[in-house]
Amino acid sequence: MTETADNTPDISLEEVIAAALARARERGAEQAEAAVSLGTGLSVNLRQGEVETLEHQRDRGFSITVYVNGRKGSVSSSDLTAAAVRDMVDKACSIARFTAEDPCSGLADADRMATDFPDLDLDHTWPVSAEEAIEIARACEAAGMAEDARITNSEGASVSTHRSERLYGNSHGFLGGSAASSHSVSCVLIASDDKGMQRDYWYSWARNPEDLGDLEAVGRRAGQRAVSRLGAAKIDTCTAPVLFAAEVARGLLGHFVGAVKGGSQYRKSSFLLDAAGQQIFPDWMQFQERPHIRRGAASASFDREGVATTDRDLVADGVLTGYVLSSYSARRLGLETTANAGGIHNLLVSHGDEDLDGLMKTMDRGLLVTELMGQGVNPVTGDYSRGASGYWVENGEIVRPVEEVTIAGNLRDMYAGIRAVGSDVDVRGAIQTGSILLSPLTIAGS
Repeated sequence: MTETADNTPDISLEEVIAAALARARERGAEQAEAAVSLGTGLSVNLRQGEVETLEHQRDRGFSITVYVNGRKGSVSSSDLTAAAVRDMVDKACSIARFTAEDPCSGLADADRMATDFPDLDLDHTWPVSAEEAIEIARACEAAGMAEDARITNSEGASVSTHRSERLYGNSHGFLGGSAASSHSVSCVLIASDDKGMQRDYWYSWARNPEDLGDLEAVGRRAGQRAVSRLGAAKIDTCTAPVLFAAEVARGLLGHFVGAVKGGSQYRKSSFLLDAAGQQIFPDWMQFQERPHIRRGAASASFDREGVATTDRDLVADGVLTGYVLSSYSARRLGLETTANAGGIHNLLVSHGDEDLDGLMKTMDRGLLVTELMGQGVNPVTGDYSRGASGYWVENGEIVRPVEEVTIAGNLRDMYAGIRAVGSDVDVRGAIQTGSILLSPLTIAGS
């Protein structure tokens, strides 16, 4: 292998993986896995029409993990040259001699490796130049600033495009690669009147730039949201239903996913410890993991260990059917991997026919939450206490903006008390859910 001046190999990534695995065998590793990643991107941030940052990204990385007599050694680097790869393998084998033996360590089982690699349509280059990206961001911000005379300032607009390639191989003979793109446009604006200032945001994200939609509409939506928050104030402390808008509802369910991950289970640090088979949500709720959605935010034909991904129902009729497991956490629990090394793959939450407006009418009176602040969630007990802002709803209609309140409850009770999920599904993340209406919670205000 010859090397270029910028420390990248002049051979294929497949040959880099093969060379690393062969070296690991020579050094006595019973098992080994290696991964190479390459990424390129462009990010533009501007404020009030002036460019603040312009970045071109070019990232690369290589990692090798070896298993010697039940002991694990791992090394990573951004240097892909032949000498560096050999040196990393040697260091990994050396590290393995000093780590504790762990009978649960090792590769995922060979018979779980993916053999089918469907086209998930994840890779769509956006051939946008820096100059074009600047103009897109400028037009997005300008559209938002022009939305209302009360929009007086901006925290900026941004345009980002990124493409990554990853190749993974292991000593089972598995070799699999994937390429994916990620594009986004966002805007944050500030509105003001005689009562003060308020800020809000909006963004669009897609695998294919054609799916980003009307980019100036992102700015207008940010402007509308900022203006709608003018005059926000506390409310009196009360107990009332709470409606999480779709863009924040994902985070509410993210605590559930964290609680059922294998690491939380075998460390016994979860408020849903040993909860498989238990009723967690209302009996009309389903959580379906669908890894093969075309252009999905978290689609993949195999996980970080090469294990084939498959459809599964994580929650069926409100009952937790199992956990979110890698091969290691599965062995610690005496279970089988669920192909979730690296995270969840497109968790779809069942929903009804009502959109956000419909859920407000169902709620009648309560708090619509559009932003959450703070980290007041205890993953061991499930106690939940977070700062929030949004809108107070009376007779199914927004009557005034709200800020500086705190929502408190316990996640198990909150999940059991879900009254409805809206049809306004946000598909911009690994958890895809609509707005979520909860039974009354304590809302601390004045």
